[in-house]
Amino acid sequence: MFKRLLPLLGFTLGVSLGAVTAPAQAAEQVEINFVSWGGAYTQSQVKAMIEPYQQQNPHVKINVIDYTGDLAQIRAQIDAGKVTWQIVDVTAQHGVSGCNEGLFEVLDGTSFPPGADGTPAEEDFIDGALLKCFIGNISWATVMAYNSRLVAGTPNSVADFWNVAKFAGKRGLRKVPSANIEWGLEAAGVARTDIYETLKDDAAIDTAFESLDKIKPHAVWWEAGAQPPQLLADGEVAFSTAWNGRLHNAIVNENQPIVMMWDTQIFDLDGFVVPKGAAHLDEIMTFLHFATGTKALAQATQYISYGPLRKSATPFIDPEILPHLPTAPDNFENALQYNVEWWADRLVELTERFNAWLAK
Repeated sequence: MFKRLLPLLGFTLGVSLGAVTAPAQAAEQVEINFVSWGGAYTQSQVKAMIEPYQQQNPHVKINVIDYTGDLAQIRAQIDAGKVTWQIVDVTAQHGVSGCNEGLFEVLDGTSFPPGADGTPAEEDFIDGALLKCFIGNISWATVMAYNSRLVAGTPNSVADFWNVAKFAGKRGLRKVPSANIEWGLEAAGVARTDIYETLKDDAAIDTAFESLDKIKPHAVWWEAGAQPPQLLADGEVAFSTAWNGRLHNAIVNENQPIVMMWDTQIFDLDGFVVPKGAAHLDEIMTFLHFATGTKALAQATQYISYGPLRKSATPFIDPEILPHLPTAPDNFENALQYNVEWWADRLVELTERFNAWLAK
């Protein structure tokens, strides 16, 4: 009843005030290009963040653009002096490396609003979600999965993924070094808890590539997040690495015979950055404050199984959804979190080496 009265109350006030004051000047129309990864993930952002924001701010038009996560496009826009993207969803490691490179605007984490329970933003966001140029959005996992119609038994480890003799079939792998380096080491026998300590020795990188040599003849390389669930569903691969939210969508909404191997998960954060020189900074920040608020982050879980990065969001998440998030206790027990700083230091070098290795 109260919610229904609000529009009438607003109308009445508008009429009364209009009798004695000039009408307010219409807000200037603004267009913002919002760049994300596509598929179910972007749709979750459209439903939970973009559409509600545009309803409240009709002077803002938000254009949604898909990309593959490569910073080269941002770099090219900045170098050309023609920055056309205003908000870009990136991984935490790209948030750090791009910030260090000077690609992104500095964001004041202390300016973000408190959680719905009043907790200051600096305390409400989980560790690593508020960085110099990066505001966290979701927690997600890269996991291994298989098509249960093609694979007999219950593989549940990186070693099983590598074991093409026991579990035959092609393997989908993302065409980047991150995660593949860690999994390569694990397949070579390094314990999950020791991976980043082991990587302090450069010889460990050689070991990882030697391990990847063994899976390379069986690999099908993917670049866009929508590809691995489709590769699995079509039977083009028996196993694939993929983002858990894309797999959950294929399993729950499309009824695909896909099984996630949670013990293989590598846990990471995604968030928003603003390319250096982007127009409409004030409007961008207003949107980011809204999009990373408690309720918007919780609402996104209705559309994809990624975890919100505000602690205050948990009470607003459907209890039936909680077990499907990467941070659910059973899923998170053996999770490995990306070492963002390590990758920020080595990303360019290892990407070059990885691409050269692919070309051999």
